[in-house]
Amino acid sequence: MSLIENLNWRHAVKAYDSSKKVSQEDLNKILEAARLAPTSSGLQPFRVIVVENQELKEKMVQGALNPEVMKDSSHVLVFAAWDRYSDSKIDEVYDYHTDVRGLPRGRFGSYTDKLKEIYGAQTAEEHFAHTARQTYIALGLAMAQAAELKIDSTPAEGFSNEVVDEILGLKEMGLRSVTLLYLGYRDEEKDYLAHMKKVRIPMEEFIIQK
Repeated sequence: MSLIENLNWRHAVKAYDSSKKVSQEDLNKILEAARLAPTSSGLQPFRVIVVENQELKEKMVQGALNPEVMKDSSHVLVFAAWDRYSDSKIDEVYDYHTDVRGLPRGRFGSYTDKLKEIYGAQTAEEHFAHTARQTYIALGLAMAQAAELKIDSTPAEGFSNEVVDEILGLKEMGLRSVTLLYLGYRDEEKDYLAHMKKVRIPMEEFIIQK
């Protein structure tokens, strides 16, 4: 199937069959799609936490708008962004880049110095606003890959960031949760969207040509 056909197939599932689990092989493909997402300056300022443990999911539902969806999903992917940029984080990423490419460390020093200057003039909240936005590109690619594999997904912002951050110990890792992605297989009887026509505004209204 084409990407457009896959996107027409998928929808934000409202009820999962808890007895069906996503295979590790398929999960790895979804995670790889997220890992390959483009990011500003190639810094990849976020991480994806994979939650399969049912006990953890049960704890994370506190404050969630759709707790049953979270609990019954096969996996919960937590997209968590850096809480702030730092010189050491930038150096670590670019040292890795040069090592992988067989280049001397510091090869991109003039560029990283500029990045440090830009971010050094910003607040921690400005940093997080920027790093958080990066996660949505990866989220979209993960959903597209899931759709290709005919794995259902539900993106979610309706949860308690404080609860998730506390349970997963994200603060200690310099991370803050941004969004979740539930993965699994729809419960055809309980998922009320499963048999409804997909609706989007018409192309002629959506696209503004100049």
